[in-house]
Amino acid sequence: MTDLTHIRNFAIVAHIDHGKSTLADRLMEHAGAVSKRELKAQMLDDMDLEREMGITIKANRCSMKYKFEGEEYLLNLLDTPGHVDFHYEVSRALTACEGVLLLVDAAQGVQAQTVANAYLAVEAATEIIPVINKIDLPGAHPEDCALELEHVLGIPADEAIFTSAKTGQGIDELFAAIIKRMPPPAPDPEDKLRALVYDAKNDVHRGVITHVRLFGGTMKRGDKMRFVAAGSERIVTEVGKFTPKPGAVDSLSAGDVGYVLASIKTIADVNIGDTITLAHNPTTRPLPGYQAPQQMVFCDFFPGPGTETPDLRDAFEKLWLNDSSFTYETTSSDALGIGFRCGFLGLLHMKIIQERLEREGDVNIVQTAPTVTYEVELKDGTVMHIESPSELPDLSVVADIREPICKASVIVPAAYIGDVLKISLERRGTHSKTEYLSPTRVMLNFEFPLGEIIYDYYDRLKSATKGYGTADYDVTGFRSDNLVKLDILVNAMPVDALSVIVHRDKAANRGRRLIQRLKKEISRHQFEIPLQAAIGGKIIARETIAAMRKDVTAKCYGGDISRKRKLLEKQKEGKKRMKQVGMVAIPQGAFMSILDPGD
Repeated sequence: MTDLTHIRNFAIVAHIDHGKSTLADRLMEHAGAVSKRELKAQMLDDMDLEREMGITIKANRCSMKYKFEGEEYLLNLLDTPGHVDFHYEVSRALTACEGVLLLVDAAQGVQAQTVANAYLAVEAATEIIPVINKIDLPGAHPEDCALELEHVLGIPADEAIFTSAKTGQGIDELFAAIIKRMPPPAPDPEDKLRALVYDAKNDVHRGVITHVRLFGGTMKRGDKMRFVAAGSERIVTEVGKFTPKPGAVDSLSAGDVGYVLASIKTIADVNIGDTITLAHNPTTRPLPGYQAPQQMVFCDFFPGPGTETPDLRDAFEKLWLNDSSFTYETTSSDALGIGFRCGFLGLLHMKIIQERLEREGDVNIVQTAPTVTYEVELKDGTVMHIESPSELPDLSVVADIREPICKASVIVPAAYIGDVLKISLERRGTHSKTEYLSPTRVMLNFEFPLGEIIYDYYDRLKSATKGYGTADYDVTGFRSDNLVKLDILVNAMPVDALSVIVHRDKAANRGRRLIQRLKKEISRHQFEIPLQAAIGGKIIARETIAAMRKDVTAKCYGGDISRKRKLLEKQKEGKKRMKQVGMVAIPQGAFMSILDPGD
């Protein structure tokens, strides 16, 4: 049991690719938590997908011992994701810590997620130590970055620690700052077991591994513990710490970060944010917990070639055991059959879940274009939320349609302000504020409809600013606008998976461009296929995919013209009959074409 004054719990937060995982590697290596032989890049990123993409998807942790001025300290480190989609992972990690290392790239300076993470740390009342990383780069300007931090966030420039996670420069100074400037865990006057469940992971052989931070009391093998919110009771079979590999210990005490095993079968039995206490001596002060992560982006997954619906269901169930941050429920489509409507935290989260389903579940998927949640008020005063345009009730009973609105902070070089304003206003953005971070960099604040920016706004921003622009957004609520449902009809049949909700002013142009792209995606059939865009019963655009024609008169040499006419009439009747009963094969690309970046 370590003295509370010798424990430090801290997280590393930063914008994407500013060196969080590399810094975690150096800290563990320097503290001797891993040997040089065991050390590998991105040591804490244990998913194959994290290593391939070079990003952190799940927050990871490591407990290590470090000697400073003759005394031994226990340092509990949490490495967090940088992408805006995994914002909730950062907020959960911060509640288990007393301090954060706010990392800034010495070449890129303060970025959008740097600002967002700093505000999260302030809200969580954690001590912030600014760290200017990558000072070994040729284009590094660490002093300017420290001044930017002071200007934007009010963090004194002289408090910044200059490091290079790659070379190890400045790591000793960083350890000294962690021990001297970060507060130890506060003692608990009640001294009863209070453990916060901040994460959980399913293990095929051992069941659910519950990740906890203890704020009071002790926990050991054989204890009968109780989940306060869930009300369930379990016998503790093992407690342990991550060093960085999980290893059993005799007990966990106040201030410790570790894990608990208690023969829990599914992750659905564990509520993230719940408080664990002892069944025979429960606490009267449960911890506040977390808000559940809010799904922002929705799309439908249907079985692809060689995959049946039960196969896809099994793949979803297995994946959900490991990652409960997405939702899924059964849906059906006239064109695609039975599938699943899924909710995600963002577009990157959606791509990761799709990739994991195909890899780990060995299934083929047909995926529809992503949509956002809309708020619909009916004429009888009822308010409902719809996650797909196909769920929109008949417009005769709809009083109002409201779309989700987000506040966005966009940081760009000053030379590209005009280009960024142009692409933002095209997405119905409203510019509210401009703030200069330095003579060459500026932060623009906008309000956007979420549906306008989820797909390719970030890509276009990167292109317009030659890779230097960054953005962060936060959904603030719903707002009414002149919105309509744009239906797409293929061979006179509406395809609900291709429907979109758009602003009326953009509907005609959007519909025309959409069916022009569909015409390129859908191959020619033996019969003519009309493609139509409609609002209600009004057709606003049409394209036609011509039928493949066989020259049935090729073998007619000479003779009366009526012979050829008879063959052509027979072919015409056959095509007419085929059009009535024929099915149009719609490829995967057609569903994604409605969100083509050229739109």
